[in-house]
Amino acid sequence: MAEHRPDTHNVPSAHEEPHLSQRSGWLRAAVMGANDGILSTASLIVGVAAGGADQGTILLSGIAGMVAGAMSMAAGEYVSVSSQADVERADVEREKRELKLNPAGELAELAAIYRQRGLSEQLADEVARELTRKDALGAHLRDEIGLTDLSPPKPVEAGVVSAATFAGGALVPLLMGVVAPHDQVELWVGAATLAALGTLGALGAQAGGAPKGRAAFRVMFWGVLAMVATSLIGRAVGLAI
Repeated sequence: MAEHRPDTHNVPSAHEEPHLSQRSGWLRAAVMGANDGILSTASLIVGVAAGGADQGTILLSGIAGMVAGAMSMAAGEYVSVSSQADVERADVEREKRELKLNPAGELAELAAIYRQRGLSEQLADEVARELTRKDALGAHLRDEIGLTDLSPPKPVEAGVVSAATFAGGALVPLLMGVVAPHDQVELWVGAATLAALGTLGALGAQAGGAPKGRAAFRVMFWGVLAMVATSLIGRAVGLAI
């Protein structure tokens, strides 16, 4: 009887398997930027419109909010990711010094990590020695500190993506505020905003491999709360002045 050999031609390689977590860096910045652009600009327009402002004031408020928000997002993301990069560089330098000053202690520390993860004492020692011979620094950064090259910090990329997506998202309520009848700005902007937020939530979930319905509902829920709050504040301020 001929020996049965499994067909490996159609078996996907582990290296070909897509890893959605590799998208996390730019995806997080893009989704956050677009979501903030839609929601903050819409809330601003709704609040100003609820206060009884004319069409020109509504448009000016929306444009100012879009520009200020985009710059704020860019600066915030750049500073945040730069700080993360600084911390990681400091960890790398610290680990280099420790490996140079106390290699035996670092080897024992690495073996202890593998024993805590379930390896036997002998195997943990063997793995620690093998990885230390190949790349001691890489082994400690990955297994002791948790640093990998999966998503290295990119401050400029995060800032640019956040600013661009914020401005793109802000255009939805801004354009709707321009074309809507003056007495229906709140309704038109609110409807367009919820549709945009739901779509964005579903697309972000799909890109990340998460349930789309739950993600869409989540952003729409908070969108409703934000617009209701600014509308009430706008009406109260409008009556007061």
